[in-house]
Amino acid sequence: QVQLVESGGGLVQPGDSLRLDCIGSGRTFSEDAMAWFRQGPGKEREFVAAISRSSLNKNYAASVKGRFTISRDNAKSTVSLQMDSLKPDDTALYFCAASPSGLYYTPSYYTYWGRGTQVTVSS
Repeated sequence: QVQLVESGGGLVQPGDSLRLDCIGSGRTFSEDAMAWFRQGPGKEREFVAAISRSSLNKNYAASVKGRFTISRDNAKSTVSLQMDSLKPDDTALYFCAASPSGLYYTPSYYTYWGRGTQVTVSS
């Protein structure tokens, strides 16, 4: 079975930074596109960032462009999301997801999901 486990969430103040990490197991990690999604309270799950299997292509939601950076380390089977200049609107449960078929912006294309890690931005 494929498993994805996120870590790194926490409670921070506006303007602070956090780095989320996700480690995968049970498949050939390097062959999957990876992405981060988030779901805030009372909101639908939304796309945050995605990265191709070779790290040559990276895409971000407009709301996080310039503040968040996605990266991956295939040797360690990990994908990370560096989040800078955090805002209260970034508060959400953050999920990592894997797509064996390629990079997409909608959650329906992602086959494997972690359970999520909570990020709370509040003063």
